[in-house]
Amino acid sequence: MTDAPPWTLLQSTPLIRDRWISLRADSLRKPDGVELSPWYVLEYPDWAAVVALTDDDRLVLVRQWRHAAQAWCLELPGGVMDPGDTDPVATCRRELREETGHDAREWRSLYAAFPNPAIQNNRIHFVLAQGAAPAGAVAHDEGETIRVECLPVAEVLAGLGNGLLHQAMHAGALLAGLAAVGRIRL
Repeated sequence: MTDAPPWTLLQSTPLIRDRWISLRADSLRKPDGVELSPWYVLEYPDWAAVVALTDDDRLVLVRQWRHAAQAWCLELPGGVMDPGDTDPVATCRRELREETGHDAREWRSLYAAFPNPAIQNNRIHFVLAQGAAPAGAVAHDEGETIRVECLPVAEVLAGLGNGLLHQAMHAGALLAGLAAVGRIRL
């Protein structure tokens, strides 16, 4: 199998471009000659999120109002990687401070994945922070409505099967982070 794309891009038309999102419509041709048009692609900057563990076996989480879902969603702290951000650890450290007022003693990258590779071009980077503790005031961005929740790891694990974490990608990152520190075995 070759790494070359099997589809040929015939045309790409930008539909929306602003500071948060870009949407384009691509026209594509498959090797059998079938054309796929329009194929919508959402262009986002990369995202980053942190699995932050305290010394007393708690996870630093945020409950955030999510307008599209019309719900308060429990999630890992994180956000958009700003233009020029090249280090997911630095981005997560900034986001943890801004959203929760916490910092951590140890930091390391876990992995990066595509949130929805069928229609999005960005990746989400997951980082592990150990020894998380309060370190200052929160500094929420305009448009953020966030409450900080530090829940016991056991409570979060017990609630995963019931949808305690509302962001599906965050559930996988949480499991990877807990496996990395030996709290669970995958």
